[in-house]
Amino acid sequence: MIEFTDAAALKMQEVLEEEGDSTLNLRVLIQGGGCSGFQYGFTLDKDYTEVDTVIENQGVKLLIDPISIQYLDGSKIDYTESFESSHFEIRNPNAVSTCGCGSSFAV
Repeated sequence: MIEFTDAAALKMQEVLEEEGDSTLNLRVLIQGGGCSGFQYGFTLDKDYTEVDTVIENQGVKLLIDPISIQYLDGSKIDYTESFESSHFEIRNPNAVSTCGCGSSFAV
């Protein structure tokens, strides 16, 4: 199970309004690379198939492909905002180590 928080969904609503295309969805994916072995990626995607996992919150769809889902099981997709930064964040219980920037991890 993956948690797609209200904060992340509401921020995506803002992004989609700025893009002017309500047919876009947020895709989270895992790619090889990064300083820890794997890295997280976020894209806007119109298309998805029956093999994608689709999680909906606040009318926004989060898409995850079958390869990435195995690395993200139990994760929380969130959006955090502070005085210093604002960003989408993945809290992944499967990661045994992460890099300083938080965008790559090892399992």
